[in-house]
Amino acid sequence: MQFLISFTLNFLIFSSTYANFADEQRYNICTNAANYTNGSLYSRNINATLFSLTNASLTGFATTTIGLDPDTVFGLVQCRPDVAENDCRACINTASDEITQFCPNKKQAMIGYDNCSLRYSDFRFFSTATNDLIVYYRNTMNVNDSNLFDKQLVSLFQNLSVSAAANDTKFAVGAIGYSLFSDIYGMVQCSRDLPENGCLSCLQAIIGFIPQCCDKKQGARIFTMSCSLRFELYAFFQTSSPPISGMLSPPPPLPVSTDEPSSVPTSSSDGKKSGLKPLVIVVVSMASVSLLVILIVGCCYFWRKAKNTAAETQADYEKIMESLLIGLDTLKTATANFSDENKLGQGGFGPVYKGKLFDGREIAVKRLSSNSGQGLAELKTEVMLVAKLLHRNLVKLLGFCLEEEEKLLVYEYLPNGSLDKILFDHGKRLRLGWGRRYKIIVGIARGLLYLHEDSQLRVIHRDLKASNILLDEEMNPKISDFGLAKLFGESETQGNTNRIAGT
Repeated sequence: MQFLISFTLNFLIFSSTYANFADEQRYNICTNAANYTNGSLYSRNINATLFSLTNASLTGFATTTIGLDPDTVFGLVQCRPDVAENDCRACINTASDEITQFCPNKKQAMIGYDNCSLRYSDFRFFSTATNDLIVYYRNTMNVNDSNLFDKQLVSLFQNLSVSAAANDTKFAVGAIGYSLFSDIYGMVQCSRDLPENGCLSCLQAIIGFIPQCCDKKQGARIFTMSCSLRFELYAFFQTSSPPISGMLSPPPPLPVSTDEPSSVPTSSSDGKKSGLKPLVIVVVSMASVSLLVILIVGCCYFWRKAKNTAAETQADYEKIMESLLIGLDTLKTATANFSDENKLGQGGFGPVYKGKLFDGREIAVKRLSSNSGQGLAELKTEVMLVAKLLHRNLVKLLGFCLEEEEKLLVYEYLPNGSLDKILFDHGKRLRLGWGRRYKIIVGIARGLLYLHEDSQLRVIHRDLKASNILLDEEMNPKISDFGLAKLFGESETQGNTNRIAGT
């Protein structure tokens, strides 16, 4: 940490001598039933509801009712039963922070992640199934034998739905055989306040929706406000559960006779016991067969483990990509068709525009030019990196767009712009007193420390400079522009690259 602070201190002091160059998959359901205004009594009751839910959910499930009619707010939160308490609480805190961002001014809203879900409404929905609004994500890859897959999938979910509806957690997981090397893993969950018949009917409704949305797909997630399901070709849940049905088992071992021989071996003409040779042959044969079986099982295990890991990685990639897609028409409207009046500046890979979404959020749109040098590889690097990196000193990625040969990245808008525009301007530089400079230095150091040591991915930025440090309204620094970043494994301390990156 001291090294990073020293590095950024030298970076800022040295740069000031020049003056000539410038968050586990989320889904949300926002109904159009009714809106509320900011600052209203209903708005305050929502805040009280969120506070109550985040402080009352020690068991992984809680409901609350705040306020009097017509401004009453009913709230519910729950976690998956197989999730650790710390992960549950962290997920609930995130949901409480983000639900009003993704469903602004909606009187009825729900937000969910892999580990938890949170819902509030202006009507009492407890113990009542609500499945008229459906959200789904699906794997883009198809299965090989769709007939067998569909048959096994229906069997799996029939058993899981009955099991979940009958138990108090309203949750069930399991697996069923599909092929020699693949199983289908499934999970179902209902809101814990639902009665058995309400949970069962909700699950049956979304199971019946699978052929419409996700036919022949290797995996999918389907959500309503009251229940959800998921299936994959890899194990994605933490509970150690026995298989539901149809699991393939290895063939039984060869029978070994334990009967005593009916006669005593006789001596051959050379004086050796002729009965010893058949016994040796049997023992050697059994040992060879056992060794061969162990070898085959070992190869199958490691092949299947590698396949599951690859499938999980691909699923995570597609999950992130699908959740961040923003339509080109939306961005054209937000930026007034990329007008010069909305242009914030020109980066190394193309211009950056200010925009405003329909919900009022201000955004910064980086429009990559065709000859910028940042192709699809760099674009995907930046999307995957910034989507997984969550820190107060890193710029937050809101989405991206790949339509009509456009390559666009959408970030949160930071009103004070880049550090170089202040650092290298004689007039604006007066705003940077030593106290504020120190705050910026420490913020950059914290961001770098997170990238190098504390994030799940070890990231080397490779293009850190004043123009890639953005400042929010309170002059807090945020590191941006990850298009040239390099990833390192957890155990790697060195790395080489054949590509020139940064200056």
